[in-house]
Amino acid sequence: QVQLVESGGGLVQPGGSLRLSCAASGIIFNLAEKGWYRQAPGKKRELVALTTVSGSTNYSDSVKGRFTISGDSAENTIYLQMNILKPEDTAVYFCYARRSWSADGYWGQGTQVTVSS
Repeated sequence: QVQLVESGGGLVQPGGSLRLSCAASGIIFNLAEKGWYRQAPGKKRELVALTTVSGSTNYSDSVKGRFTISGDSAENTIYLQMNILKPEDTAVYFCYARRSWSADGYWGQGTQVTVSS
């Protein structure tokens, strides 16, 4: 019902920047939460940044001050600006959205971010 497609991942040197985009399509009204998660090899999927319907934004401690989430409702796009990237930021990044009436959300296919010199 809701489709999410990420883009913008790639290879970047430590200290560099990337901007991830998530294009949402389908029936996208009443999205209670929108944001980004990531999963590194051998690790659990973890929160990166999440915006709620109330307008609050939560960031993982590991990215706070370096990453910024934003959105454009008119263009149905969620962005993740990633600055001062570190090797430990290497992971597959997933776009996420959840409707207000569901405990489960929707996931994109993921985009690979690799930080390496």
